[in-house]
Amino acid sequence: MSSVFPRTDRSLLGTWWWTVDRVLLAGLVLLLLVGVVIVFAASPPVGMLRFKDPYYFILRHLVFAIPAALLILGCSLLAPLGVLRLAKGVFALGVVLMVLALLFGPEINGAHRWLRVGGVQLQPSEFVKPALVVLVAAIAASRPWPAATATSLALAAIVIGLLLLQPDLGMAAIVLATLGLQLFVAGLPWLVVALVAGIGIGGALLAYELFPHVSSRVDAYFAPPAEFTQIERALRAVASGGLFGRGPGEGIVKYNLPDAHTDFVFAATAEEFGILACLLIAALVAAILLRGLWRAHEAADRFCQIAAVGLAAQFGLQALVNMAVNLNLVPTKGMTLPFISYGGSSMLALGIATGWLLALTRARARLEPGR
Repeated sequence: MSSVFPRTDRSLLGTWWWTVDRVLLAGLVLLLLVGVVIVFAASPPVGMLRFKDPYYFILRHLVFAIPAALLILGCSLLAPLGVLRLAKGVFALGVVLMVLALLFGPEINGAHRWLRVGGVQLQPSEFVKPALVVLVAAIAASRPWPAATATSLALAAIVIGLLLLQPDLGMAAIVLATLGLQLFVAGLPWLVVALVAGIGIGGALLAYELFPHVSSRVDAYFAPPAEFTQIERALRAVASGGLFGRGPGEGIVKYNLPDAHTDFVFAATAEEFGILACLLIAALVAAILLRGLWRAHEAADRFCQIAAVGLAAQFGLQALVNMAVNLNLVPTKGMTLPFISYGGSSMLALGIATGWLLALTRARARLEPGR
């Protein structure tokens, strides 16, 4: 491909090819392809059960995976200023759609997180999450710390408040954790970072008291009930897979676990492809995270650095939570494994977020080219 785009090529694609981090790009594409294989193996039983079609979820997964790949490419072509402008639009539209979801969206599992847009069910908060990261980076990079802290906390409060009303405490926790990390990287005083951490701890304790489903999950984690639970099925699947798994299509857990293609896809992978396959996925996720953080460290522009750290950390935190739930290391929380789990909104939002990450970590990327 280097012969197609010589170093002297100054076209949009030529410049992109010689400035984008091709290692990071290759990791993201590989993870996307692995997700297609795993959803193909894990989804047929639930497709038959719900829609009498074993290929229902894999076909829909492909419908979203292809646009996600195009979003990665399209967003990675943007200059940092284009990323910021797009993030502002996504944030504003996403917040409006989150409000509409609360007012008019269907109730699914006791939550109002989704809207039907053109026959497709979307979760607006998935798109607001990376947009907030970019906006916080712009604020932290351009304002003195008192103003940056106040404005960043105000924007985050809007998003977290809407997430709590849905409710979606897991995503609210990731938003808050990412905010704290960004403020830390921006060099704000430790007191500010401690304030964000205190808000998170206080919010967790308050959520335990106010939300019955949170307290029940936490209680079940520390004192498991006698009946057979989803997490016990997931753990048995992990144990039964061994090093190399039962083989593609030979898993049993996907017949008993409704979320084997989404929240518990890591356990389904362990059963069919083995612990080694899971370790390879974890290693690939870690490589993407570390490569993104290293590229952020190398960035000369303060905005690009803070935004790239937030986007990479958000990607890593989401993956960590999913894998930890599957291994019973933390209480259960519905959260997809990036590019591996089935999920339309998550797939498209990740395409945008990782495309922005690639754009902000390109060689010589700056918010203001003249600086």
